[in-house]
Amino acid sequence: MKPSDELFKLIKSLTKSEKRFFKLSSALQAGDKNYIKLFDAIEKQKEYDEDDIKKQFRKDTFIKHLPSEKNHLYKLILKSLRGYYADISASSQLQEEIKNIEILFRKALYKECAKTVKKAKKLAYTHEKFYYAFELIHWEKMLLEEEYLAGNFDRDLDNLVQAEQEVIDKLRNLAEHLILYSKINYVFRKGGIARDERELELVEEITNHPLIKGKNTALSKRAEAISYYIQGLGATFKNDFTKSFEKFSKVVRIFEENPVFIHDIPKQYIRSLNNLLICYMNKNEFKAFFELMNKMRALKNQPAFASTDIQLKIFTSTYNAELIAYDLMVDYEKGIPIAEEIVEKMKLFEGKLSKEEELLFYYNIAYTYFGAGQTRQALRWLNIILNDTEQNLRQDMYSFARLFNLVVHYDLGNYDLLDYTIKSTNRFYVKRKREYGTEYKFETVFLKHMKKIVKLYDQQEKKESAFKEMRDELQAVFKDRYEKIALDYFDFMSWINSKMNGHSFAEARKKKMLVT
Repeated sequence: MKPSDELFKLIKSLTKSEKRFFKLSSALQAGDKNYIKLFDAIEKQKEYDEDDIKKQFRKDTFIKHLPSEKNHLYKLILKSLRGYYADISASSQLQEEIKNIEILFRKALYKECAKTVKKAKKLAYTHEKFYYAFELIHWEKMLLEEEYLAGNFDRDLDNLVQAEQEVIDKLRNLAEHLILYSKINYVFRKGGIARDERELELVEEITNHPLIKGKNTALSKRAEAISYYIQGLGATFKNDFTKSFEKFSKVVRIFEENPVFIHDIPKQYIRSLNNLLICYMNKNEFKAFFELMNKMRALKNQPAFASTDIQLKIFTSTYNAELIAYDLMVDYEKGIPIAEEIVEKMKLFEGKLSKEEELLFYYNIAYTYFGAGQTRQALRWLNIILNDTEQNLRQDMYSFARLFNLVVHYDLGNYDLLDYTIKSTNRFYVKRKREYGTEYKFETVFLKHMKKIVKLYDQQEKKESAFKEMRDELQAVFKDRYEKIALDYFDFMSWINSKMNGHSFAEARKKKMLVT
């Protein structure tokens, strides 16, 4: 069995400040510290090598029970990190305050306990941490019982019961909003933009839920922000970027008017800004796009955005968006250095990127190289997507990568390979139809014509006629708004026009942009 590298990954994830805090905390402990030796040895490794660790410490007794030593060190590092980040979030502060309240209560220091409860409640309400507010009201009720026992009846239990009910209502309301957010997010992550009535019905069901569609149904600012976010995603599904911009702007305004939310849930703030980036792109407002992109990248220097997962989100959001922007601007040459920069930065976040984020990068990098005329480089990145075994996430991306792959092989002149690849791609769509009941006219028409065109590779006149037939039939197909969504993944019509007119893909794209 391969030795676990979880400890190695944890140690490698530590910042200099976190390492220093761990060492200082450890210095306060008495006795032998074999775990420090283990920590230092693992920290020096570029890749985890347990055999090397055993060799280094072969004369030490602790190496005989290395798994338990690793587990002990892992727990100590996490304990140190809990201490390091004890005051960094409202939740961690409230957890500490509740521990203090319990200690003070047990020591019958009721006055001091009540003072701490009051301070913690203010923090809980300000940050809309209703779970903690509920627990703090429970402590208030316990303190009130002690006051009654002492003969003090100045405070009314009914007020506390009412406050408790209000908190329960807000907590339930927020939880219901979060469930709806999870549902619509799942639909999007699984399939991308809605391409048929069935997928749209799922989105409509969520966006038409009484909590989302009704007025004044949100009982807190966080629930209100989630409601607008869901409405924004619903509009994006339908390619209604004017409405999408309106809703996501409201989400961002709620965050910026309540800075504590940015501190508490910075990733949601970044996601909302990212959705505004998408809206700017689709409205061709590139000046505003780049201003917002730079604003987002500047956030990484602020304390609230210092954690690795937030730095990662800023990186993936802005760099993917920038590649897409250069595509819409038909300026692929500017996109090439960005693609190269992405590849280098991905190494810094190795093992931390989600599968979806990797897929988006690979697809957009492939598109950028293709637009710039570097077709072999485009194929290299497409192959990474197509060779991936986890194809349940973002099925739309895998699906269009297959069609994009046919285009790339055609431009490379790999006609012998194309005959097999077209058959393989067709089997993929037949299987998808059988499993999910989904079939789109675009894919069927495109594959039909590609099969014919490949056989005419050395017959120029017939080939031009075949491309024209493909273009005319696809123009009819794209009158269906759901079918037209295919062009959001790859501009097949510009590619067809480039083949008909002897232009490059980029030239055909520019000509199309001038017309539209």
